[in-house]
Amino acid sequence: MPAPSEIVLVLHNHTRFSDGTGTHKDLARAALRAGLDAVIVTDHNVWVPEAEGYYRENGQQVLLLVGEEVHDRTREPQKNHLLVLGAHREMAPLAADPQALIRAVAQAGGLSFIAHPVDPAAPLVHEPDISWVDWDVEGFTGLEIWNALSEFKSHLQTPWQIVFYSLLFHQVAVGPFPEALRRWDSLLAAGKTVVAVGGADAHALKRRIGPLTITLFPYEKHFRAITTHVLLAEPLKGDLAHDRRAIYAALRQGRAFVGYDLPASTRGFRFTAIGRNEEANMGETIALNGGVTLKIRLPRKAECRLIRHGEVVQRWKGREICTLTVTQPGAYRVEAYLHAWGRRRGWIFSNPIYVRAP
Repeated sequence: MPAPSEIVLVLHNHTRFSDGTGTHKDLARAALRAGLDAVIVTDHNVWVPEAEGYYRENGQQVLLLVGEEVHDRTREPQKNHLLVLGAHREMAPLAADPQALIRAVAQAGGLSFIAHPVDPAAPLVHEPDISWVDWDVEGFTGLEIWNALSEFKSHLQTPWQIVFYSLLFHQVAVGPFPEALRRWDSLLAAGKTVVAVGGADAHALKRRIGPLTITLFPYEKHFRAITTHVLLAEPLKGDLAHDRRAIYAALRQGRAFVGYDLPASTRGFRFTAIGRNEEANMGETIALNGGVTLKIRLPRKAECRLIRHGEVVQRWKGREICTLTVTQPGAYRVEAYLHAWGRRRGWIFSNPIYVRAP
């Protein structure tokens, strides 16, 4: 199996075209400083394709892609936000009907990810619950299992917590909401192919404190935290059309994992399967044929868990290489955890390898 080319991207970001405070160029510059390979802007109900392209500075380059976060503005309370990528057309007019929207995105050749499937209310800062509720929909590409802004909101239960988490960004991320992981696992157990991504939901919001104006979590901070690592068949070429197509094809298949890169880089994580006559990467299917050996390679020693349909199959602690031969069909995925800043934190969440019955 040829070694894949790993790129790091951050999706779900907002500019001045909706409720963010930066321009597309501001986001690209922040992505360059953070060392990203790509960044995807998804403004609310507006698609700005002319901003797509490579941004270059000081010998570095980053690819900026533009999708859209579509939701029905007339709905009260707000629910059902969908990230639309690669559809190459405006999708906001279909926002009132999530199933019609998902169907139209698929027909246009695009990808659709349910944004912040769990997004609790934060009454102290007047933020409503904007979770996804129409779970009878079908045909979406995947779920945003970890959303940085949603997790921040969940911490804001007291005035002290508002101050603490606003000032200490590194304390915010603990891991995806358990309910989001349970929802994902239930879909996988039902035999559906559902791709997981992580999202920043970065806005670089401005807030006044007395005479001062501060930026609540600048773009660059977000871009160093919750990321999506994508495994490509070959390196990016520096050509917008080619590289956009390659990234979206890999995301569609699930050749990716969600990483929390702030405590330690997740570059180099791999999850593969070896069968009797074939091998598979994340997002791929492999035949059982008596047994399949799953191999996990972590960038450093950590706690690791192999999960099938929400059940922990095996745990390891303080290991970099973990292997297990499985004899049951199903969707197998990996979680890894580190201790950082005083507590256990989610570090890596892989997409599944689908082991099918012969």
